[in-house]
Amino acid sequence: MIGVIDTDGECAEWAFPAEPGAVRTARHAVRGKLRAWGLDSVGDVTVLLVSELVTNSLRYASGPIGVRLERRDRAAGDTASGPALIVEVSDPLPDPPRERVAKPEDESGRGLHLVAVSARRWGTRHGKSGKTVWFELALPGE
Repeated sequence: MIGVIDTDGECAEWAFPAEPGAVRTARHAVRGKLRAWGLDSVGDVTVLLVSELVTNSLRYASGPIGVRLERRDRAAGDTASGPALIVEVSDPLPDPPRERVAKPEDESGRGLHLVAVSARRWGTRHGKSGKTVWFELALPGE
């Protein structure tokens, strides 16, 4: 079951249980909100990256997974970058993920690399009860 925390204005936030269906449910929630905001142009890449990060959380953490979208007129701290979408995926595990180079025969290990090459910026930060992995996508000018 989805716990919708806030979907008013330019921010949407959900909490998903750490269950296998969370990835699919997160994809649908994110795609729906982007469609409502008229941001279909970044829908595919956003949903792909959210899927990868939620999957990472499911593999390594046992608590709830938070997903947050924030639509900004300008990139954080940069008035020249234009509109941006900030996406955050949080879980209770304190250890930050590490980007690695997956071998062709590896079945996993490409998620953070996809984030790194697809997003304008990305990073991690520690919270009171876990960590957040975030990324920023440029939005078409409005």
